[in-house]
Amino acid sequence: MTAEDADIKIKILLAAKKLFAQQGFEKTTIRQICEVAGANVALVSYHFGGKENMFGALFEHFFPNNQIAEIDPSLTPVEGVKLIISEVITFRNHDEELISIIQQEIMINTPRIRKIQDHVMPIWQKLREWLEQGRDQGLFHFRSLDGTLMSVIRLMLFHRNSAYWDVLIEEEETSLDLMVDDLTQFVLNALQYNKK
Repeated sequence: MTAEDADIKIKILLAAKKLFAQQGFEKTTIRQICEVAGANVALVSYHFGGKENMFGALFEHFFPNNQIAEIDPSLTPVEGVKLIISEVITFRNHDEELISIIQQEIMINTPRIRKIQDHVMPIWQKLREWLEQGRDQGLFHFRSLDGTLMSVIRLMLFHRNSAYWDVLIEEEETSLDLMVDDLTQFVLNALQYNKK
């Protein structure tokens, strides 16, 4: 693939990500994507073989698959939970479009969630393992592993910046570091973290 081919392929993916986040997958046409990307419609078939494959390519290209694969399996449960909170909050704030796509697809329960699960589930599985290990080691205290896992995931994925909540929010937005610190402290308190 030439540098020019790679460049147009990225432009198409960026346009698709933007439009899927704004309009949803079903309402976005290949023609719209190509107009935003400044590309010929035939290039979608050439590079991706269609819109469905382009959707999968978004996760191959923009989701931090390599970072997940490189997580140190020897981290303690506390270090692991802290790492996941930090990485998820950072990713959520740096790629709001991909997060929006994930949430839309999950909410309407499309067949495309299988493609998303292939990329996202390894991190949630790791979180589950660390929560369970932490409970087994007496570091965390909770009744239901499933309930705790889902509560922690919801906390990380919740969008505070949604205009819907503006009538309730009084504080100015905080820095990413403070957001990570606040959520980490909240989660560890909720887990009744025992420092031993």
